[in-house]
Amino acid sequence: MGLGMQIAYLGFAGSSAIEREAGVELVRLAGVASDIVDCRLTIKAWLDGAGQPVFDAQLVLLTRDFEQVTVPRNTDRDPSVAMRDTFDEAVRLLAQRSLPDPL
Repeated sequence: MGLGMQIAYLGFAGSSAIEREAGVELVRLAGVASDIVDCRLTIKAWLDGAGQPVFDAQLVLLTRDFEQVTVPRNTDRDPSVAMRDTFDEAVRLLAQRSLPDPL
């Protein structure tokens, strides 16, 4: 069974470049945690007080044991940066999760 991913864009159309980057990040994520079976990436856009676009990215991961891992949101003016920061945070969380408990 392969690792699946759904991407939801809220407030903007998204792009094939973001989808390609997300695919690369998904492969990196799969290398850290082999029990992840589903990945849901949401990227939301809104305008700040000055009318400039801001992008918010969040991941929700599902494990083979039906554990849901919600990765904290990351925000940036560039949707690719927000997404990469979120995947970086996911890698950190998953790496910590796989560490043995100290005695």
